[in-house]
Amino acid sequence: MRPQTREALEVTFAVPEALRDHYRFVPGQFLTLEAMLEGERVRRSYSICAAPSEGELRVAIKRVSDGAFSRWAHETLRPGAEVLVAPPEGRFHVPHDAAFAKHYLAFAAGSGITPIVAIARHVLETEPRSRVTLVYGNRSSSSVMFREELQALKDRYLGRFALAFVMSREAQDLDLFAGRIDRAKCDALLATWIDPAGVDVAFVCGPQPMTEAVVASLEAHGIAKDRIKTELFGAGPRTARPRGAAPAASDEQSIQASAVLDGRRREFTIDRGKETVLEAGLRQGIDLPFSCKGGVCGTCRVILVEGEVEMDVHYALEDYEIARGFILMCQSYPVTGTVAVDVDAAGH
Repeated sequence: MRPQTREALEVTFAVPEALRDHYRFVPGQFLTLEAMLEGERVRRSYSICAAPSEGELRVAIKRVSDGAFSRWAHETLRPGAEVLVAPPEGRFHVPHDAAFAKHYLAFAAGSGITPIVAIARHVLETEPRSRVTLVYGNRSSSSVMFREELQALKDRYLGRFALAFVMSREAQDLDLFAGRIDRAKCDALLATWIDPAGVDVAFVCGPQPMTEAVVASLEAHGIAKDRIKTELFGAGPRTARPRGAAPAASDEQSIQASAVLDGRRREFTIDRGKETVLEAGLRQGIDLPFSCKGGVCGTCRVILVEGEVEMDVHYALEDYEIARGFILMCQSYPVTGTVAVDVDAAGH
């Protein structure tokens, strides 16, 4: 364990030898950590910030003012402590190959750097003909995570790693690198500093407004949607719906539900319009996969095999996945009298 900034803590896990194969990862994936806090089981997802070549499993946990888990981690975690950690998952990554000669562009803000630093290091180490451009936004120099590591990568890979810090509360030599990473800033960077025509893959990781603004700018400058990978940071759990907000197919208030999990069919009921598929399953003792509960991480991604649901948000799903029947249990309110999901078929 070591501090990254005053607000961020880097944690390295010692994986038992017998479990090493289960914890192999690709850059861009995350870990779900679990702790019992005041009698409640709390899970949070944190991106792996190490490259596979480092032989370590590390995450960085940034303290959030109202974040129960991050506060617990900063105040309670000590070397030697045991933590429940699920195997790596997530799809914020692309294939890599030593023969590639690509230009990877990345935008990150705040703790959104954690998966990006792993991806950048991996590309620079394993694809000698590829290059990386990183735009990293923060309030000031003191809040920059992985500053020394990023500077070391820049020094080591001269000509292949371009790094720009954008500060919102600290003066910069050039106005181009002062302010927030918003649509106007991204447009200016793509017009003067980055050639969008030469970008093969773009990674964007940060808060929702920043991510949406950058994606809009990238697409407007000709970078196709299928070449842009996004991951949101800071999207909290969904706000509970008012009673009866979900459309009802009948007057029945109790919905019959089932989930195929670990080869077994589990049956449960859902209070119509009051709880999601995930909330109902957990309430009735079914250990359904979940982490953020905000529609961001995709841990609760399943296939809907019967019935219909209405999702509040679905950040973690691509359009083609929704068309194929994937849903996020944490965001799904059934609108039919019965609903069935298959957890196993979703590849968990």
